[in-house]
Amino acid sequence: MKWKNKSKVPGKFTAGLLQMTLGTNADANLKKAVSMIEKAARQGAEVICLPELFRSQYFCQTEDIRNFELAETIPGPSTQAVSKVAKKHKVVVIVPLFEKRAMGVYHNSAAVIDANGEIAGVYRKMHIPDDPAFYEKFYFTPGDLGFNSFRTKYGDIGTLICWDQWYPEAARLTVLKGASILFYPTAIGWHPHEKAEHGIAQFESWQTVQRGHAIANGVYVAAVNRVGIEKVNDKSPGIEFWGQSFIVDPQGKFIAQASVDREEILMAEIDLERIEYIRQNWPFLRDRRIDAYDGIKERFIGR
Repeated sequence: MKWKNKSKVPGKFTAGLLQMTLGTNADANLKKAVSMIEKAARQGAEVICLPELFRSQYFCQTEDIRNFELAETIPGPSTQAVSKVAKKHKVVVIVPLFEKRAMGVYHNSAAVIDANGEIAGVYRKMHIPDDPAFYEKFYFTPGDLGFNSFRTKYGDIGTLICWDQWYPEAARLTVLKGASILFYPTAIGWHPHEKAEHGIAQFESWQTVQRGHAIANGVYVAAVNRVGIEKVNDKSPGIEFWGQSFIVDPQGKFIAQASVDREEILMAEIDLERIEYIRQNWPFLRDRRIDAYDGIKERFIGR
């Protein structure tokens, strides 16, 4: 059989992150998201990502069975609304949702909608936290679709969600599936009583680990957060979401960064030729010792 080179000609596209404040009205949040998608598209964005669980405020601050009413199916109201605007403006949109898969089975998910308005694929959050004010295990079943790259009009993209961003294995496997950029829709912020003592270290850790994923894998990384203080009730201290969405290149260099307290459309050019150039000079994927990593699937190797 004659060998055929199936690699695509490298190109460029513009990524757009929608850093948003989110209220208690799900329909209003969806309407705002659609409006911001249209605005980003008019400004030249071609692959657009919304923040984690954009239809609501971050409800996982408490364990409340009533919050399951916020969940929706895929396809469903959000994907249908975004599909229309994606097709109209010929843009790809990552839509993070509280997914109702079946009665009693819910996921923290992201639907990838291609520029033709069709759903290119779904990612379900694999790593589920259970920390004070981040009680996600009460709501979300761990993902079972694995780590994937989705082929879209503008390129091969991967999406992981918030807590996934701390795990190098997740980034690596998504890149090995072909992703040229990792999108991390996020809802992360400070506990007010911790900010003074730990705030800087927490934020810098968040940035640093994701920059490390970009460097180690030779890809772009884009993290989109929400902004504002959200309280589930008057007695709650709430969470101060730190905004500061960002995009870094395959060397971990910041090419775009948003503010700490404002809604913004953050955009940057993604250059696939730069990925090739960086990987030629820093050939981390070439030099991986795939014959020596058997222990990576163990919980812990030791006593």
